[in-house]
Amino acid sequence: MKPYILHYAPDNASVIVRMALDAIGQPFDAVLVDRSRHAQTSPEYLKLNPHGLIPVLQGAAGAMFETGAILLWLNDRHGGLGPSVTDPARADFLKWLFFVSNTLHPALRMCFYPEKYTGDQAAHQLALYQSTSKAIQTHLGTLDLRASQGPLPLALQLYLAALLRWCALYPIDRDRSWFALADTPHLHAMCRAVEQLPCTAAAQAAEGLGPNPFTAPVYAAPEKGTAT
Repeated sequence: MKPYILHYAPDNASVIVRMALDAIGQPFDAVLVDRSRHAQTSPEYLKLNPHGLIPVLQGAAGAMFETGAILLWLNDRHGGLGPSVTDPARADFLKWLFFVSNTLHPALRMCFYPEKYTGDQAAHQLALYQSTSKAIQTHLGTLDLRASQGPLPLALQLYLAALLRWCALYPIDRDRSWFALADTPHLHAMCRAVEQLPCTAAAQAAEGLGPNPFTAPVYAAPEKGTAT
């Protein structure tokens, strides 16, 4: 029996955890959460994550959710994703990991699902989308500056590559001209490097992410499941 079970949907935040597990050589079984059937809100899944969000990682410690928490826990247990507790670089790692997970990632969610925050009025949804997209531009500029100062820990590279991918693809029905990966050249270079990693090749094969999933993303075409 493999030590971990990853509950995933293609091209969801679970892809970050998938790549992390592969990168540090931790075997896992992948269990599809079928979004087309709203399996993430089923009673069985809500027992694992009461918030109905993806991913969940099950292991000896039980069921874990929240992408940033999973990455931090995997690093502290197995290493390979960031500095250890005694490493002087640990503080820098933590502040940027929490910034990405607590500030940037939630901002993307507000962009992608404004109706969850504003209700059904289109004008309110558009206002939230416009203000949040401006905030995301600012956040990405700050992260690009950090990336210009030296390599980011692997956990952050994997996390950011996925978020940048989604900025280019979602939401499908809105103008996304505010985002261009070329505007953040150091993050662009990071994405090129992440595309060369074996863990990315494994994710491409498993989730149908296309030939250049982070520098020239296309919508996922998985054999099983749906991204939305």
